[in-house]
Amino acid sequence: MLSCRVGVEHIEAIEDAVQSALMKAIEVWTISGLPNSPSAWLFRVAHNALMGELRQQTGHRRILEQYGGDVIGTQENGPECLMPGEVRDDLLRMLFVCCDEAIPMESQLVFALKTLCGFGIREIAHRLFTSDANIYKRLGRARSRLREFPPRLDELSGKQCASRLPAVNKILYVLFTEGYLSSHPEMAIRRELCDEAIRLALNLAEHPVGQIPETFALLALMHLHVARMTARQDGAGGLLLLEEQDRSLWDQQGIQVGMEWLAKSAKGDGFSRYHAEAGIAAEHCLAPSFQETRWDKVVECYALLEQLAPSPIHKLNRAVAVAEWQGPAAGLAVLRGFEPPSWLAGSYLWSAVLADLYQRNGNVRRAIGYRDDALKSAPTSAVKTLLQRRLQMNDPEKP
Repeated sequence: MLSCRVGVEHIEAIEDAVQSALMKAIEVWTISGLPNSPSAWLFRVAHNALMGELRQQTGHRRILEQYGGDVIGTQENGPECLMPGEVRDDLLRMLFVCCDEAIPMESQLVFALKTLCGFGIREIAHRLFTSDANIYKRLGRARSRLREFPPRLDELSGKQCASRLPAVNKILYVLFTEGYLSSHPEMAIRRELCDEAIRLALNLAEHPVGQIPETFALLALMHLHVARMTARQDGAGGLLLLEEQDRSLWDQQGIQVGMEWLAKSAKGDGFSRYHAEAGIAAEHCLAPSFQETRWDKVVECYALLEQLAPSPIHKLNRAVAVAEWQGPAAGLAVLRGFEPPSWLAGSYLWSAVLADLYQRNGNVRRAIGYRDDALKSAPTSAVKTLLQRRLQMNDPEKP
């Protein structure tokens, strides 16, 4: 809402104001308790801090004259900034604004995750398989563009919204993925991020621009994953492997909702990566047991995914699925001769998969080397514990 009122070009000042409001809340609420409307309190404090900052910048006098005299009591009292088609969710509208085609896709994603979704630099770097330095560079590019050519929400055309939809869907996908397997050191799963991603995707699916198979498939994927979320952790909050999960804990109603969205996504000619991933999730949800999973169908979906969105990660996952279907030797054959990019070779994912496949194929000595690499590069303690349980093996060189 602050971005709507003073413009996205002042996003850094807005971020500082919001951070100041959050720090003030910790100080005040600890002593006096929560106010009746915490969100309105935060908005008012952030607004006051922002106006104070702009008053100190002589180049912003025009903004102060236009907005500074407004009396803001609650967030709801602010003016609506609606794009064509009446998208009434503030965050969703801002996502469309941030996905300016003049900004590289990587920078759009980083800016939205950092500024609008509250991700830390480390979390973004981990999720996008890159360095903190690269994230800062991408963030700087996006901010420079928005400062140089400040967008207006009411100037977005329906055509612009449609062209930016794939980028918005990708942001929602990454937001959900971070919730489903978090890079946060103390939270293996962040359900609130998954719920927010679903909320935004549902709002998008209600808008004419978002009513396409790709959005419906994304919603199917989200619902099918969330339906299994309760069974993904043990009593202590640790992560459980798919084969360890109690399937009676899966939300059958949630699975049904996901299947309905998947059926809806099948209408029309569009087929996206979200269709392929939702197909994989559906196979897992509908299988009576891990052993009875239709692994041949899962492999087909991963092959489609490689065609639609080529990525070494998808090849790696296909190798895992092939190993479940035809044995570990067949899984290793998928990766034979493949040179992973440096970002994947240094990831725990690559080492963990090879450790598992080599161990199951009888090459324990080679598996141990990959296991050690996987454990060293595990991003969180929850993932490390999961890997230790999965990759238990005896070192043949030790008595």
